[in-house]
Amino acid sequence: MTLNTASHILSAHDVTSLDNTLADLDLAGRLAFIAGLGGRAVFTTSLGIEDQVITAAIGTHRLPVEVATLETGRLFTETVNLISETEERYDIAIKRFYPAQDDIDAYAAKFGLNGFYDSVEARHACCHVRKLVPLVKALEGASFWVTGLRRRQSGNRAATPFAEYDAERNLIKINPLADWDIDVINAHVIAENIPVNPLHARGYPSIGCEPCTRAIKPGETERAGRWWWENDEKRECGLHVAEAPQASSISAASQQS
Repeated sequence: MTLNTASHILSAHDVTSLDNTLADLDLAGRLAFIAGLGGRAVFTTSLGIEDQVITAAIGTHRLPVEVATLETGRLFTETVNLISETEERYDIAIKRFYPAQDDIDAYAAKFGLNGFYDSVEARHACCHVRKLVPLVKALEGASFWVTGLRRRQSGNRAATPFAEYDAERNLIKINPLADWDIDVINAHVIAENIPVNPLHARGYPSIGCEPCTRAIKPGETERAGRWWWENDEKRECGLHVAEAPQASSISAASQQS
């Protein structure tokens, strides 16, 4: 299979072929295959348990996949500490991407620093400033974006493929753990002695910014603790599902001021 990764000119057949190829490989094989296609591959990690599995594979097999994280400024201390621990463990560099202070100030002026609790619009705007704008920088010039998305994380992600074309960012999105469930991940972490966020053991299966994440209750889905005050069961931050259109107004306004 040949992909025109330099110009990102991709057909539906290309992506389908890639998806089928990855389905027959193990995790290391999937990552190695992508790394061998040419073009820049970037893995964005939130330091969650599935992301740690991917980082461990990249580091252990010395794969040419860049590892980046969005340091939002509101992460749990445990998450921040895990970045350095992971770098040391696998002898890799995790590049941090931060929100612009002007964007944060513009957001606070409009909504208040913690205004994300007040409306979905305000929450999307906060995610835009602290995650989506830094993500653009992290993926600049990339041909492949590797993520830790899994089908069983939520109903909203149930159809996650191994490979898909991201039209918004004009690259191929790779989800090498799409078919892994949490039991397989937990067993792999134990077998490989992979360092994980201690918050997982305290009832946090999905970990984002500290003000927006709580432990889940018995019987709740993995992502029920994210933005728990909202009623929409399909709530997302906009990284993997299109955000509300008004969210982009904050960064645009700050850039014009």
